[in-house]
Amino acid sequence: MSLGDEHDATAGGYGGSGQTRTRLPEGSGDPYGGARRPGRRSSSRSMVTVVGVVVLLIAAIAFANRGSGDGASSDDTAANKPKTAATAATGTKPVQTNTAGIPTGFAHDQQGAQSAAANYAVTLGSTDMFHRDSRHGILTALYTPSASAKLQGPMDAAYSADFLDKLGLDQNGNAPAGNTFVSRVVPVGTTLQQYSDNTAKVAVWYMGLIGMAGEKSTDPVKSTWKTWTFDMQWADNDWKIVTDSQQDGPAPVPGDDRAASSDEISKAIQEYGGFTYAR
Repeated sequence: MSLGDEHDATAGGYGGSGQTRTRLPEGSGDPYGGARRPGRRSSSRSMVTVVGVVVLLIAAIAFANRGSGDGASSDDTAANKPKTAATAATGTKPVQTNTAGIPTGFAHDQQGAQSAAANYAVTLGSTDMFHRDSRHGILTALYTPSASAKLQGPMDAAYSADFLDKLGLDQNGNAPAGNTFVSRVVPVGTTLQQYSDNTAKVAVWYMGLIGMAGEKSTDPVKSTWKTWTFDMQWADNDWKIVTDSQQDGPAPVPGDDRAASSDEISKAIQEYGGFTYAR
């Protein structure tokens, strides 16, 4: 989701560099299915828009996190090296409570920290981040009070009317009639990089979806692969984010699946809900 190390907690940067472009099969004029790949000029314009969006959001988070000294320890001794562990179900429920639909009340242990990071990534990568009121609620719920206070102003500036317009949204973050704006994070796995009784550093490997599904959309829904790393603290009986950063990949080799039509994508987004993730 980013072109650098620091990135904000949004889905707007999914279209980072390094994405493989594949020629789609010939057929109807649907931008998702049978159409030919757009010409160089159209493709370049789309890439410039995506890069501009990413740079804008990276700047916001970098400014907000600058000078923050309350993050988790960065000690790189052997005792703090990441431990290899398979992503397997434990049978333990991640949470039994939520705040405004956001899973909260994670366990004060290693599994709880990983579950929190996975679920927070899903929330921060959702379309709710593109609406001012819900975005403020998310920042307050997931970040420490000091981190949330630093992020709110830069986030509001990043989600400007001009930025939303580049994504095809109106100033309130709504998609045009007949279109479906897609922004999702799908965790593939987590790894605990550091842990103490009150701090944790967790990396979440995920696939992201971003774009507009609609017959006249010029920005079809695309997938991308990223790793989102969270430095968290135990506060108010839950894990809270202090800082976060992202990097590209690891990305698998693209398959030969037929690209879905805009109608198929819209229907899938409306019919398939998300999950509460546990380690």
